[in-house]
Amino acid sequence: MVTADSVLIVEDEEKLAAILAKYLSASGFECHVVTDGGEVMTAFERYKPCMVLLDIMLPNVDGITLCKQIRAQSQIPIIMTTAKVEEIDRLIGLEVGADDYVCKPYSPREVVARVKAIMRRVNYIAEQNQEALHGLEVDEQTFMARFNNESIALTHVEFLLLKAMYVHPGRIFSRDKLMDHIYSDDRIVSDRTVDSHIKKLRKKLQSIAPEANFIHSIYGAGYKFEPI
Repeated sequence: MVTADSVLIVEDEEKLAAILAKYLSASGFECHVVTDGGEVMTAFERYKPCMVLLDIMLPNVDGITLCKQIRAQSQIPIIMTTAKVEEIDRLIGLEVGADDYVCKPYSPREVVARVKAIMRRVNYIAEQNQEALHGLEVDEQTFMARFNNESIALTHVEFLLLKAMYVHPGRIFSRDKLMDHIYSDDRIVSDRTVDSHIKKLRKKLQSIAPEANFIHSIYGAGYKFEPI
């Protein structure tokens, strides 16, 4: 069971880790610090945090590898931190399942603000039982999407795309990551195939919610579900 308000800080700079722990503790979070990448998964299993602050450059096991390992067993929020500022590094972090990305040097207050923002979103979904988000409901039994009592049938692929993003509002999904959700047989599929499915899904959602904009394109990165 995930421990409420417990944050695992993975940072090999001990002074920086201590500062983050101090600021997060002052905001009511219970913090656990790991400085070695090789010890992260053991700590993750032990503490069962509600969020992970994960540095990319770590001794023994890097943050990208650890993000993949965590995502293989959990969907808790992950914020990656790094001194690398190139766009490709940010996109790689998002592609392996990170929810957010902070580049060093950063303000500890900014990190705390991002942690709180993500946790508010996660708690909101939990309160809503992940059944109805901003008026939109998805039904796994019938592959239907409903909005204000109007419904539309989705294909299997369209439903899987919507469900993947729906349960993690605000998270950016790369096309490759979305393909992993809709095709489990490792088939080779072009980016255009995903774009085509998204286009059809958007059209169906607009037919029942013409004023809403649920799925957003993020240039160079992919798509996200965020009702606006």
